[in-house]
Amino acid sequence: MKPSLFKILTSNAEEQDSILKHLSAFNRDKLNIKSEKPSSLPLNFHIKNNGVIIGGINANLYFLQSILHIDHLFVDEAYRGLDLGSKLLNHVEEIAKSKGARLSHLDTFDFQAKDFYLKQEYEVFGILDDCPKDHQRFYMKKSL
Repeated sequence: MKPSLFKILTSNAEEQDSILKHLSAFNRDKLNIKSEKPSSLPLNFHIKNNGVIIGGINANLYFLQSILHIDHLFVDEAYRGLDLGSKLLNHVEEIAKSKGARLSHLDTFDFQAKDFYLKQEYEVFGILDDCPKDHQRFYMKKSL
C-alpha cells in the first residue's frame, strides 16, 4: 500500500481510547502479562476550602498498577507552606504502595517544584535544557 493513501486525522475520545487499548495490548504481549488486573488506575484528588479547590493532584498507576506517574500537583499560592502538597503527594504514594507500586516518576520545570520534590525524596534522572527556551525540565523518580 502506498503511504499517500493514508490520511492523518484528529482523534476523538473514542479513537484515543482505541489507540490506548492497542498499545496496552501490545505492551502486555511484549511483557508476557497474563493478568486481568486493569493496566492503569487514575488517582485524582483535590482539597477544597469553602467550596473552592485550593490544591489537587492528578496521577496514574500503570503497567498493572506497578508504576506511579504524577501528572499534575498544584497548590494555590495563598495556601503554600501548609504541607498540602506533601499531603496530596503522600496520599497517592500510599495508595500506589498498597496496590504494589514500586516506583514513582514525574517531570517538573525549573520554575515549578523541583526543590519540593527533592524534599520528598525524589531524585533527578534526566534534564532537558532549553525546554521551554532558557529553562530546564527535570525528570525525577522515587522508589516507593
